Amino acid sequence: MKKIGGIRKRWMVNSISVVLFVVLLAVTAFSTAMGSYYYSTMSESLKQKAEAAVSSFDYYTEDNYYSYARTLVAGDPNSDDLEVEYLDSSGRIRFSSSDLTAFRVPGTPEVAEAISELDTRTWIGSDPSTGEHIMAATCPLVINGEVVGAMRYVTSLRNVDRQIIIIVAIALGIGLAILGIVYFSNLYFIRSIVDPVTGITETAKRIAEGSYGVQIEKRYDDEIGTLADAINDMSLRIDQSEKMKNEFISSVSHELRTPLTAINGWAETIMNGEVRDAEDVKKGMGIIVSEARRLTNMVEELLEFSRIQDGRFTLSVEPVDIKAELEDAVYTYREFFRREGIELNHYDCEEEFPPISGDPERLRQVFCNLLDNAAKHGGSGKRIDTAIAPDGDQVAITIRDYGPGIPEEELPHVKYKFYKGSSKARGSGIGLAVCDEIITRHEGTLDIGNAEGGGCIVTIRLPIRT
Repeated sequence: MKKIGGIRKRWMVNSISVVLFVVLLAVTAFSTAMGSYYYSTMSESLKQKAEAAVSSFDYYTEDNYYSYARTLVAGDPNSDDLEVEYLDSSGRIRFSSSDLTAFRVPGTPEVAEAISELDTRTWIGSDPSTGEHIMAATCPLVINGEVVGAMRYVTSLRNVDRQIIIIVAIALGIGLAILGIVYFSNLYFIRSIVDPVTGITETAKRIAEGSYGVQIEKRYDDEIGTLADAINDMSLRIDQSEKMKNEFISSVSHELRTPLTAINGWAETIMNGEVRDAEDVKKGMGIIVSEARRLTNMVEELLEFSRIQDGRFTLSVEPVDIKAELEDAVYTYREFFRREGIELNHYDCEEEFPPISGDPERLRQVFCNLLDNAAKHGGSGKRIDTAIAPDGDQVAITIRDYGPGIPEEELPHVKYKFYKGSSKARGSGIGLAVCDEIITRHEGTLDIGNAEGGGCIVTIRLPIRT
């Protein structure tokens, strides 16, 4: 759970941090732009008013401009937000629309700059006398090339600042709303990831604890759904492997117990002298030898499978007469099958095959194993057919019995290790897996299916190299 919590925390911190940074950047940029817009608009307005006022002095001479300045200042509407001042050449206030006290110095830098540079200057800051946030524009009055005074317009920025604060607050509110939407949408999204992962983790723990076959509910058709499918498939395969392993252990235990019981029983009987007739002793010794050989074959099969599993399985490749190897296997089993009441037929083709590259001992092992399987599982049909024929650049070998065949649902699994299906015949369930591995190592194929008319047919195809 700590890891899941960590994913949720990291996701939320990373995503919210990015969105918060973007929102703050956007709000800051928007607020700066709005403040700049308001201030620049007011600055331009004050500048135009000051310059228009100075331009109106063009109709007055040096003798009467002073009285006009008084009239101009007194005639401008008195407002709490706009103050009109006339300054003399030294920068002192001579007339003011709100304060008639003369010779007061404004104390703002734009006055000296405008008079000295003969150009209109604006300034934004706190009034030195009142501390109020203001904006001022000063335009010099020049008559006959000499600065005789200046017109100064001053306005309070209280309302503008309030408006900017409201705009910033609205922008922040929108930003917080966006942040909230992103937070809750991310919360929902990460939950849609974390919850399935949590379920997958819990199911994986159950599988690790031995609950093989348990399935995860698939909620989404995405990467999480693909992961759930993979774990479900893994769980089923583990469950199937576990069942096959248990069946294998049970089967091998039974297979070992049966011959050991026969060997021990006859050995103790003969040793104790309970059997005195020579024929009975010979029969008992024959059973001991037969069962011991069966145990040896079983152990060899298990060792063979073990070599395949750990990579110690090798081939001794040499030129092989495949027809001769198949004929030897058929000859070996024909008499044995006859005693069991099974007819073994071999259908050969007249065509001769060039030697193929292979391990003759391994290939003979495959043929013998398949013939033995045909007798065990299909011997009830009392007939087994083998055949060999060319098939393009391959040689095809078939072994068919006339027994009950294999249930269709079991066909895809018959070559799996330890798989025995519904068959009650003796065996470890690994013989076909070993055969398939040997044929695969020879770059061939081994196919198992049901034949037309009943029975099972095994087809081996091996490449012919000319």
